[in-house]
Amino acid sequence: MLTPSKGSNVANFVIVSRSSTLNSSFSKVTVWIGIALVLFTVFKHFDGRSRFQENYTYTHFMDDVRSGHIKKVEVQGDVLRVLSDNGRIYSVVSPGDLWMVSDLLKNNVQVIAKPREEPSFLVSVFVSWFPMLLLIGIWVFFMRQMQGGGKGGAFSFGKSRAKMLDDSNNNTTFADVAGCDEAKEEVQELVDFLKEPTKFQVLGGRIPKGVLMVGSPGTGKTLLARAIAGEAKVPFFSISGSDFVEMFVGVGASRVRDMFENAKKHAPCIIFIDEIDAVGRQRGAGVGGGNDEREQTLNQMLVEMDGFETGQGVVVVAATNRPDVLDPALLRPGRFDRQVVVPLPDIRGREQILNVHMKQVPLSEDVDSSIIARGTPGFSGADLANLVNEAALFAARRNAKKVEMLDFEKAKDKIIMGSERRSIVMPEEERRNTAYHESGHAVVAKFLPKTDPVHKVTIIPRGLALGVTMQLPEHDRYSMDKNRLLNMISVLFGGRIAEEIFMNQMTTGASNDFERATSIARDIVTRYGMSKELGPMIYADNENEVFLGRSVTKTVHVSEATMQKVDNEIRKIIDEQYNIARNIIESNHDVVENMALALLDIETINADQIDAIVSRKITKDDNGKIVFIDSSKYSS
Repeated sequence: MLTPSKGSNVANFVIVSRSSTLNSSFSKVTVWIGIALVLFTVFKHFDGRSRFQENYTYTHFMDDVRSGHIKKVEVQGDVLRVLSDNGRIYSVVSPGDLWMVSDLLKNNVQVIAKPREEPSFLVSVFVSWFPMLLLIGIWVFFMRQMQGGGKGGAFSFGKSRAKMLDDSNNNTTFADVAGCDEAKEEVQELVDFLKEPTKFQVLGGRIPKGVLMVGSPGTGKTLLARAIAGEAKVPFFSISGSDFVEMFVGVGASRVRDMFENAKKHAPCIIFIDEIDAVGRQRGAGVGGGNDEREQTLNQMLVEMDGFETGQGVVVVAATNRPDVLDPALLRPGRFDRQVVVPLPDIRGREQILNVHMKQVPLSEDVDSSIIARGTPGFSGADLANLVNEAALFAARRNAKKVEMLDFEKAKDKIIMGSERRSIVMPEEERRNTAYHESGHAVVAKFLPKTDPVHKVTIIPRGLALGVTMQLPEHDRYSMDKNRLLNMISVLFGGRIAEEIFMNQMTTGASNDFERATSIARDIVTRYGMSKELGPMIYADNENEVFLGRSVTKTVHVSEATMQKVDNEIRKIIDEQYNIARNIIESNHDVVENMALALLDIETINADQIDAIVSRKITKDDNGKIVFIDSSKYSS
């Protein structure tokens, strides 16, 4: 592959009564509107009492009196309501001037006296006690929220966030789960136990307390857990491991307790914890030590699953793709009694999964799920669902009424190789370099034994690659022998060698090929024990660590002399496979040339066209373009 230089979860639903939801929302809105109205009234009251002319002082008032501009003054306590000669009315506060009335009378001002307005007893009590009553009301409101008045309450931290499904809204069964027959057989016993517990209790058996589902992302662990509840017709509580942990100490443990209390009320039932590694990681590895919030949550879960008060009839089903980081206490018998591996589906499982998803789309008669399954090794259930969806989208873009095999082929290419980037403008020299680069990969792969068949070669930029050589295995493979690994290294070197021979240059596009080739050679020596010089010994841990977003292999402590031997052995493998690839390309110079010409002409060639070029069953027209003898067979 030539690259540019570097620079199915199942949704859970909670059926809630519409009327109760509306009533709850209406009551909350009513409470807040009432509080707002009361506050507005009180503030308005105080605002009315203190609204005076801030820019008109008592001194100005007396000056106007002496100037004869004031007609009438209404005195009520210390508040003076003034009427000027121009009809203006305003209020002024008296500072307690003893000679004010006499001065007003001397200047012919009409004085009207009114008794001081005293607020009523009820108003006085209300104004005095309103702040306290308001605080008490708010406190009662939030206390109701904390006691379960609402899942989204401001202080409902300790409440479980698990969503419950029952037999009325969970229609998922084992018929909806495909590609993991062995896993379904292991959990079938759990279904029988939930349906008829007495059948096993008579013989002294007890229901498993926990089932841990282990598998790669997208293999259907969540769907299988939901199918268990659907088959057993029992309530199903679903929650994610990240929903337990909060920044407040003790919240996670409180949520675990609340979740198990709710589950015991609906026993027998199933609690499903997705991504349990978020809360079940090994203790002692955190920064906070034993007081870490996550570890407290884990401790509470351990107690609930197998402590003094165990939940009868409550089965915990958890899913993770990182079982290696889980705490040993969580995996011991009595807690998670069994582990169910949900692997990537084999060819038969992929066909079954495709048939399940293909029921949702109209298919053409030429669509064969067995052929698609054969060409999608390593695909998970989620990948296959995405494949069917992408094929339907391709069919919709061309306004077709049915999804055809061509749409599935395009969808597969998009998922494996990436989306086409036809808008990119490549110089002709770089385009020719890409054609020779990909031809080098394909030719080496065709002439070496124990390599995966070349399915397609393209120089159309896809994803981050400027060109792609796509190899698909003929069948599922579960182990690799040394010769196959060595030939993979040779295929990776084919691109750079073709650049050197046909373009007389080296580009940065082969950097990813070198990285993969070096990694394979290093694994042959340090992990697989396939080196005659160093023998069957491991020089690197089998487990990789992720540091700063990169996968780092932890090296075993060995001497400097031994590491020098390791480096020499890796160098030896690289040189040998490089020379093998170079000899193949030099001895099949015309095949590489013809394949590059075909790529420059039609940009993408399929397996039949590649076979024709390698078998030299082609001709050239007057313009030097490749012409396939049987154009109907070799049409792309």
